[in-house]
Amino acid sequence: MTEPTEILIRLVFATLAGGFIGLEREVVHKPAGVRTHMLVCLGSALFVLVTLETLPNEVARIIAGIATGIGFLGAGTIFKAKNEVHGLTTAASVWAVAGVGIAIGLGYYLMMIISVVLILIILQLNKIEFFRKL
Repeated sequence: MTEPTEILIRLVFATLAGGFIGLEREVVHKPAGVRTHMLVCLGSALFVLVTLETLPNEVARIIAGIATGIGFLGAGTIFKAKNEVHGLTTAASVWAVAGVGIAIGLGYYLMMIISVVLILIILQLNKIEFFRKL
């Protein structure tokens, strides 16, 4: 059984991690911003924590369900206008944030830190001229 303090830490970390990534999306005026990313990260961590506490042998199934469900949520941010597709990066960031929430829910703090840093770096690649041409 996970200690209440540890549960609190994981849920707060999930909220903060989702907020950092969502803030980047919000600053560049994308459809899913701070609140969406915070809720996805927090929700993913919460689902994992509840499963760890009640059905610890079912964690893999819950993780698969989160990945699938968030895929549908992300699909709602994608749209086509003329010959361009918009929202793919936002959909991917929502999906990645769910993964961060899962890692936090399982207590993998180093993995969370590395992932958040890498996600933020990846989201900045669009601002580098070389990557715009790709």
